[in-house]
This record gives sequence, structure tokens and C-alpha cells, in this order.
Amino acid sequence: MARLGNVLRFLTRRKKNEEKGKDTPGKAPYMLPFRSSTILIVVTVNLAIFADIFFYGLIVPVLPFALSIQVGVPEDQTQYWISILLAAYSAALFVGSPIAGIYADHTESRRWPLLLGLIALAGSTFLLAFGNSIGLFLLGRILQGLSAAVVWSVGCALLVDTMGSNVGVAMGYITISMNIALILAPVIGGVVYNKAGYYAVYYVAFGVVGLDIALRLTMIEKKIAKKWIAEPAAVTETETSQRDVEKTLPAAAEGDKALEQSTGVTGAGPLAADSAVEASHSDEEGPAPKDEPKKQKGRGAIELLKSPRLLTALYGILVESGILLGFDAVLALFVRDLFDWDSSAVAVLFLALFIPGFIAPLAGWLSDKYGAKWPSFAGFVLVIPILVSLRFVTDNTIQHKVLLAFLLAIAGFALPFALTPLLAEISYVIEAKEAETPGIFGEKGVYGLAYGLFNMSFALGGIIGPIWAGYVIDGAGWGTLTWNFALWAASAAVVIFIWGANTPKPSVEEETHTEST
Repeated sequence: MARLGNVLRFLTRRKKNEEKGKDTPGKAPYMLPFRSSTILIVVTVNLAIFADIFFYGLIVPVLPFALSIQVGVPEDQTQYWISILLAAYSAALFVGSPIAGIYADHTESRRWPLLLGLIALAGSTFLLAFGNSIGLFLLGRILQGLSAAVVWSVGCALLVDTMGSNVGVAMGYITISMNIALILAPVIGGVVYNKAGYYAVYYVAFGVVGLDIALRLTMIEKKIAKKWIAEPAAVTETETSQRDVEKTLPAAAEGDKALEQSTGVTGAGPLAADSAVEASHSDEEGPAPKDEPKKQKGRGAIELLKSPRLLTALYGILVESGILLGFDAVLALFVRDLFDWDSSAVAVLFLALFIPGFIAPLAGWLSDKYGAKWPSFAGFVLVIPILVSLRFVTDNTIQHKVLLAFLLAIAGFALPFALTPLLAEISYVIEAKEAETPGIFGEKGVYGLAYGLFNMSFALGGIIGPIWAGYVIDGAGWGTLTWNFALWAASAAVVIFIWGANTPKPSVEEETHTEST
């Protein structure tokens, strides 16, 4: 235990007296400016999300063989157990997300919840790599879902804490991390399995986890770094005008000295008198009850859940997730049956869907500048005719192959405009509520809870979309599925048009000017 304490002090450079509760941070951690820089924090969070999605997609092409070879599941039951394992992941993500968010909002640092999530991911990787029973595989998938709940809930909240008015752009980078992981993971998983065998797939996963561990241990949050980094005192317009008044009113200054002697309050001019009066009123009213902040934060969380803007964003996220993961579940089988393509050709087709997603930071920047409503509305409106047009892909001809790739590329361009602004809208809603009622969410805020709700919506879409897609494909075919999903996207566009708000997040300059005036 003593050695563990020394390691922790080496990483944080805290002294023992601080660990006992004294407010003396001691020496600054090594390389503090770099470890608390915005770039490192953004890279760390994006790598965490990349690792989660990468590991999820890495084992998809391997899982059928793992169940047959490692566990001994009969081939006629493989598809059943794959569905169970996918459902276990989504269920753990759905249940764990709000818990992880609430926990993150009640801790001093968001780094430690991220490290707990990483431990769960490492345990999941170990169980899925070396497990030899269906129970261990189920436990591994549940741990993977819990890890995703922590990474997404806490990671998004940490980005909001770090990025300030550029939260939309940050959410765009998250979308890029998702797309890169979704592109690379199935390809690497299939190639490594064919060339190097089963365990080599998980060695790749352990390598990504190791890099993730190094970055999460290196990173220091900005609010923690403030203990050692003193912010330069800014001279505001109010302070300047106050000095001018002091120069022209020497008599008032002498009167203030008498006031200071009688009240014990130091200050200048009317400001000192006001502070003295406020102090006397606070003494008469008595200290606020200790449980008042908790009650106020509880009421704030309820008000957040009642917000039409938040519910609108969560519904849009659910629809986006359902459409994306629904096609992910059936598209490979559709092109295999129609075009007789192998796994490599299917991987190239998915590139057409995910590569245009690199436009996501532009969608986030537009939402930061103009609000989330219109970029998201435009994304859903644009994807409606694309989904309808996919029904015309029916023949094994070069024209239909080109048509499918073209439509998927346009969809890959439109979907980030639908999703990224909604991720940023969650933080916009919280700030709007805080502006209406200052202090409603308490000192630590509710960003963790809010992005936990985002995770729940995304997980629910991940359950509904594949089930819906599989049911419709089996019962009515590809053409019916495409217009079904088009109607679903249209419902999201209508909801966003009616209840969405076109209020961008105020810039740093505007916030500073408001505070100074």
C-alpha cells in the first residue's frame, strides 16, 4: 500500500498533508502545462472513445468463430448467441450510462472514473480473449458495455469542461473517432484473424488499451491544474471606473475608513457599504442549510429532464443510432446475397459510408455559431430521399453497385450533420437552464448525467434499429426497410423543427463582457 501511495504521489505530485485534507497542493506535477493542455485532453478522450468502438468492431468478424472454437457452441445456435451477446452489451450500456454520469458529477476529478472504465475494458478484453464458456463471454460483453457507459458519459462531460464555447467542434472530433474505429476495426479484425490467428486479434486490442492507459494517467484536468497555475488578474472596466471615483472623492475614502473600523469590512466607496449591509443581512438570516445544495441540484436534474430541447435532442440521437446500427446489421448480408461480395468488398463499401463523416467538425462549428436546430434539421431532411432511393438497388449490375456506393457516401455526409449538433445541444440546454436560474445544478453541474442520458438514447437506438431492420428484411425485403427508415428520419426532422431551439452557445468574449458589466 505504501508503494501504491508513492506511485500516486509521483503521478500527481501531492504531499501527504494534502491527502489528509489540508489545502496545500505542494509542488506542481511534472510537465503540468502539457499534461493539462487542451490538445492532450481532447486526444485522450477521443482515443478512449476510439478504443471503445474499435474493440467493439474488432471482435465482430471473429465472434462467430470464437463461439464455435473456444466455447463449442453448435453452428445452428451461433446466430442466437451472437444476438444475446450484442443485447448484453447494449443492456449494460443502457443501465450503466446514467449511473456513470451521476457518479462523475459527484467526484472531484473526471479522470478517475475514466480509469475505472478502462479497467472494465481491460477485463472485458481478457475475458473475451481467454474465456472458454458462454458465461465468461457474457460477462466480458457486460463489462464492455459498462466501460462504454463510463467512457461516453464522462468523456463527453470532460470535453465540455475543457472546450468551453467550442464544444460543437469537440463533438465533431468525437464523431471522427467513431468513424475511424468503425472503418478500421472490422478490417483489422478479419485480416489479423486470417493471417495470425485468434489470439493475435486480442493482442491488437491490448496494444490500444495500453496506449489508452498511458494517456489517461498522463492527463490532468484543467480544474485540477488550477491548484498550481495562477490565473493573471484581469483589470475590468468596473475596477478602472472605481479607481477614477476614488481619486475624485477623497472625503468618501476617509468615511470608508471609519466604516471599516466599525464593521470590520474593508473596501472602497459604496461597494464597502453594500458589502457591509449584505454581511449584516446574511448574519441575520443565518447560514444556509447544508442539504440545500443537494435539494437544489435534485430539482435542477428534474427540470433538465423536463426540458423539451433535451428530449428533442435525445430523440434525434435515438433515431440516428437506430438507422446507422440498423443498416450496419443488415447491409453486409444484403450486398453478399445480391452482389456475391466477400468481406473485403463489404469493408470497402463501408468506407463510402464512414469516410464522409470527417466533415463532422464543420457541423459542430455551425452549431456553435448558429445553434443546433438548423444543421441537425438539414441533416435529417437530406437523408430522407437518400434512404428512399436505396430501394432502387435491386440488380447485380455495375450501375446498381455504383448507385449504392454513391447513396451511402451522401448518407455518410448527411448523418454527421444530424448527430453532431445534437451532441452539442445537450450542453447548450444545460447552459440555458443555468442562465435562467443560476446555481440550479449545484457547484459541479450535471454534464455527466446529461451525457449519460445521451448514452441511453444511443444504446436504445442500437437495440431498436437492428431488431427492426432484421424483422423487416425477413418479412418484407430491402425496399420496405429503406422507406421505413426514411419515415423514421422524417419523424426526427419534424420533432427538431417544432421543439428544437436555434440558440447558439455564447462565445468566450461575450461571456467575459457580460461578467465585467
